[in-house]
Amino acid sequence: MKHVRRSPEEIAANRARYEEHQKKGLEFAPKALPGLSPLPAPGIETAAVIHQEIIPGGWYWSTKLLRGEAIRIDQAEGNSTVALVAWNAEDTSERINLVDTAKVQWTTALGKGRVIFSDMGRVMFSMIEDSSGAHDCLMGGSTAASNAAKYPGEKTRNTRDNLVLVAGKLGLDRRDISGILNLFAPVRLAEAGGFGWQGKRSNSGDYVELRAEMDMLVGLSNCPHPLDPDPSYQPKPVVITRYKAALPAADDLCRTASAEAVRGFENNALMQA
Repeated sequence: MKHVRRSPEEIAANRARYEEHQKKGLEFAPKALPGLSPLPAPGIETAAVIHQEIIPGGWYWSTKLLRGEAIRIDQAEGNSTVALVAWNAEDTSERINLVDTAKVQWTTALGKGRVIFSDMGRVMFSMIEDSSGAHDCLMGGSTAASNAAKYPGEKTRNTRDNLVLVAGKLGLDRRDISGILNLFAPVRLAEAGGFGWQGKRSNSGDYVELRAEMDMLVGLSNCPHPLDPDPSYQPKPVVITRYKAALPAADDLCRTASAEAVRGFENNALMQA
C-alpha cells in the first residue's frame, strides 16, 4: 500500500472537521457524566454476591455472566492491568467491539456512565462504577514477543496467550478474540500522535463495576500492559466479585447518557423480545 503523506494544513483541516462532527454528536447527550467513584470501594451486600475469585498476577479466568448481574474488578493489592474480552453467550459470533464503542460515543475515555458495545450495535456492558477513569480500548495486550523484548531472560505469561487459552476452554479459538479492553491502563494518545502511559492516573485500590446487559461469556487476563513502564514483571492479584446488580431505574445514567446508548438499548430490547 502506498503511503500518503498529508500536509500540516490538511491534517489541521481534518481535525477541525472531526471536532465539529464530535461537537454536534455530543449535543445530543442529555446528561453530563459524573466524576470518579469513591475510594475505597464500598462493600457489596453479602446476599447479592454470587461468586468471588482472585486472579493471580499473570493468570486468567473466565465466567458466564447473566443479564442483570455485574462484576467488580478490584486492584485490592496494587496496580495491575486487566484485559477483558466478551461474547454473547447465545451466539458467540457477536462479540465486544471497542472500535465502535469509542466511535459512537465520540471518545476513547471510558468510565462511569459509558457503555460497551458489541459488533452488532447492542450494549454488552454498562460501566456503573469506576474509580480509575484510566482504561485503554485501542492498544491491545501483551504478546510473547513483546514480553521477550521488555523482560529479557524472564519467564512470563502474556495477555494474548492467556486469552487464547480462555477461548479454547469456552469452545472458541484465537479467531474469535476481537478487541481487548484494558482496564486500569492509563494510556492516552499524544497530541503529536503515538500512545503514552500516564502513570499518575492509576491508583492502587482502584475498581470498576460492569453490569451485564445480555448473557455473556467473559474472559479476563491479568498481565502487564505493553506500555507499562515498570521494567520488572510483577503483576499484582486482582479480586473479581460477581454479584446480582440492582435493577436499573428509568433514568439510569448508562441508559440515558447519550443518544447512542439509547439506540443501543433499543437494539437490546429487540433481541430480548
